[in-house]
Amino acid sequence: MAEVTESIDVDVPVTTAYNQWTQFESFPRFLDEVDEIRQVDDTTNHWHVTIGGATREFDTVISEQHPDERVAWKSVAGDVVHAGVVTFHRLSDTSTRVTVQLDWQPGDVVEKVGAVFGLDDHAVKKDLRNFKEFIEAQPVETGSWRGDVNAGGHA
Repeated sequence: MAEVTESIDVDVPVTTAYNQWTQFESFPRFLDEVDEIRQVDDTTNHWHVTIGGATREFDTVISEQHPDERVAWKSVAGDVVHAGVVTFHRLSDTSTRVTVQLDWQPGDVVEKVGAVFGLDDHAVKKDLRNFKEFIEAQPVETGSWRGDVNAGGHA
């Protein structure tokens, strides 16, 4: 299992950063490998990604979500086996540290080589920089979902 943990500080309040992260359908605007996310219901999303030239589709379920604190998910069906969590840490009234931890199972030779050479770390760093640019350029977040999901995925 490959693991990545990366953080970035963004110049927006914690609520703004969190609210934007709950807008999964906007992810293609700042996550390079994400082609499309379709939200199926409050806790289920269908992902279409292109990684190393290979197209993958999979479903994820939010396993835990607490406003302004964390969003955790895991894959439940499809071409990709992974789980992750993003946490939001208030640094001040106008700044937030966003930390992403991602655990995933490289599928093919290209993904395994990429994991060995840390290409997944670089991709997550770049995606966090893209998120920072995106959220800091917006006058407000594009939406929000303030629901609470307890550990185990129960809203």
